[in-house]
Amino acid sequence: MEASRRLGEFLKTRRSRLRPEDVGLATYGDRRRVPGLRREELTQLGGVPYCSRLEQGQSANASPEVLDALARAPRLDDTERRHLHEPAAGARKPAARRRPAPARVTPAVRQLLTALGDVPVVVLGRCSDVLAWNAAGHALFAGHLDPDAPERPGRRPNLAKLVFLDPHTRELYADWPAKARAVVATLRMASGRHLDDPRPAALVGELSVRSTQFAAWWADQRVKSGGDAVYEMRHPLVGAMTVTHQALLTEQDQHVVVATTEPGSPSHAAMTLLTHTTATARPSLPARG
Repeated sequence: MEASRRLGEFLKTRRSRLRPEDVGLATYGDRRRVPGLRREELTQLGGVPYCSRLEQGQSANASPEVLDALARAPRLDDTERRHLHEPAAGARKPAARRRPAPARVTPAVRQLLTALGDVPVVVLGRCSDVLAWNAAGHALFAGHLDPDAPERPGRRPNLAKLVFLDPHTRELYADWPAKARAVVATLRMASGRHLDDPRPAALVGELSVRSTQFAAWWADQRVKSGGDAVYEMRHPLVGAMTVTHQALLTEQDQHVVVATTEPGSPSHAAMTLLTHTTATARPSLPARG
């Protein structure tokens, strides 16, 4: 079962990252053939007798209490704990695979795009498809693309593809690996939450084939729940800016990404110049149903 396999892979990678000394275990100078904790050491720490079966994808009925014990041993953070429980919950009950409903931006979110005005905003679907952006968001993140592309479902830009495959987007980030890793981690969280949706798996497959770096980082099993991140962006029109990306999750499981700069800073002046330069290039997005 796919959910059991995901659970096993996640546990194995987390175990491999911990050294015995990180968790207070004595090694007595013994030589190790593999990095990280051994399965029996994780079992000792967590008090879970069938860790091997879980890692091998052979136990689809792990209880929440067992998973909590496993999470304590490798010191998972809150985001990783949630990700650990999601595939396990999927393994305990078969998922009904159905065609997902088309992603739509609600009128309320459209109003938010318009109300924020000069603040760059992008709305992303569960697979990182760009569902909408305001003029400032388009100018900051993808000024080289058709501004109306998000309004055509069959031709919507995809943020994950842009970050890994588009040279213009890659040049936007001074520390591109940090941004790319965040995209991979966010996509992993989405794929864990929506095991009944084939689209995340299809996107992961495409990116794994087209980008060796994506394939390597996907195997790393890191997860990220969204929130705030600060990036040094190098915009072709206004130069360098320090920009905070804040991702807000809607009830429709869409991420509203808002980009801000520190008031009074050179970055704020550059962002103001960018938004004012592009303000008259495209009218505000109309409210759509």
